[in-house]
Amino acid sequence: MVRVLPLIFAFFSTFMIKNITGIALIALFTACNSNATDSGSASNDRADNSNSMPVLNYTVVNAYPHDTTSYTEGFLVHDGQLYESTGHTDGVPSSKSLFGIVDLKTGKIDTKVHLDDKKYFGEGITFLDGKVFQMTLDTPKVCFVYDAKTFKKITQYDLNSEGWGMTTDGTYLIRSDGSSNLSYHDPKDFKLIKILGVSDNNGPMAMINELEYINGFIYANVYQTNYLVKIDPANGKVVARGDFTSLRDQQKLKYPDIDYFNGIAYDSTTKKIYITGKLWPNIFEIKLQ
Repeated sequence: MVRVLPLIFAFFSTFMIKNITGIALIALFTACNSNATDSGSASNDRADNSNSMPVLNYTVVNAYPHDTTSYTEGFLVHDGQLYESTGHTDGVPSSKSLFGIVDLKTGKIDTKVHLDDKKYFGEGITFLDGKVFQMTLDTPKVCFVYDAKTFKKITQYDLNSEGWGMTTDGTYLIRSDGSSNLSYHDPKDFKLIKILGVSDNNGPMAMINELEYINGFIYANVYQTNYLVKIDPANGKVVARGDFTSLRDQQKLKYPDIDYFNGIAYDSTTKKIYITGKLWPNIFEIKLQ
């Protein structure tokens, strides 16, 4: 009996692995259908009180190509055109710190501004009052300001913390810096107006990244997770959360070198919402339900 135990164990293990693998694959492709409601876990380990957190369900409407050298930091629609800003990372030698207009047929960026990659890591951008604002991550931490038509540099401002994501409510510039705070700035002189603390059921929510202002709410990627959160700007409370784990897993099957989910853009004219991630092979048009 002792001699046959290893054989029995090996057979049982093989059977279980094959069946578990099959079940996992079925679950993955089921979750990635066009009426996706993700419930997979994200990469951070926040305690989860999701039973009391409304879920952002979504449907994938269209998929477009995305440049797999684009390390996405900012994503927005301006005057009907999709813009993307990217950062240069040593892990992707072909990546660059730039921003420009995305061609949805190819995923390529028509570059409008290219920073010195040896000096700056490009981060979030936004348009307001005829200007484009572009932040950098770390030393030197600055916000560049350009003319929105010519893309010629107008001025720059020093940042008191890292630049991550940026959006606007039409009055102020709203930016994230990797903490649980959102900073509101006057676009005329970049004066700090107020700081809004972001929290969910578990307390302050750090790692707030790319931002988009949609119909009175701030939507944000949470860095190193697959979460998109909906924030009430009146009090900083997260009022809903979407889990895009299955969509990211689908992208990883197509291109194993992808990085984190990051990038949300809203076209206020067509009401279309676009999302992507760092080095993802696709941009998705989604509908939030």
